[in-house]
Amino acid sequence: MTTPVPRLPEPPDTLSLVVVSLLKGVVYREDNSALWQSLLQLQARVRDQVSVLGLRLMLDESEGHAFLRQHSEGEGVTDLPRLIARRQLGYGLSLLLALLRKKLADADAAAGGGRLVLRRHELQELVKMFLPEGTNEVRWAERVNQDLERAVEMGFLRRMGEEDTFEVRRILKAFVDAQWLEDFEQRLAAYRVQLVEKQQGGGE
Repeated sequence: MTTPVPRLPEPPDTLSLVVVSLLKGVVYREDNSALWQSLLQLQARVRDQVSVLGLRLMLDESEGHAFLRQHSEGEGVTDLPRLIARRQLGYGLSLLLALLRKKLADADAAAGGGRLVLRRHELQELVKMFLPEGTNEVRWAERVNQDLERAVEMGFLRRMGEEDTFEVRRILKAFVDAQWLEDFEQRLAAYRVQLVEKQQGGGE
């Protein structure tokens, strides 16, 4: 009697792999070049697939990243439950991201792009200049470190091999856009007021 040959599992469908990867988060060219090439080849089909879920593909070939964004109201899409939750950012984290976006723009203007790598103390110094006088620096440092960890979780910073060294990921440009950056000075002035008011109210 012939012993049956066990069937090997079939390779996952490439389209499904690309869509699932996008649903899990940002897809980077540098992290998985094969997946990135599949995304480029299948992008029309990917757009069709995710549109059924009320999502649209945000693909930036020059920067090498792609992610899914929920259709906004008024885009002709029937109201659906949100698949991608809105993230509420505290003013401390928002300030950090704004400063990182400005730093990235300055680096692009000076060097024409490339990687922006900063150490923890440099990131802390970026925020420190906007602290009101009398701030408890120990508690402030703890808060900034929490914001840094959150930025890593959200994919805007990537921890490098060297301890306390971070790369500012270029996906930040897609979330803090040119219009947002255009109002940068006014936004920072508003953050200063918020910080002062919070301190006067008894917070840090």
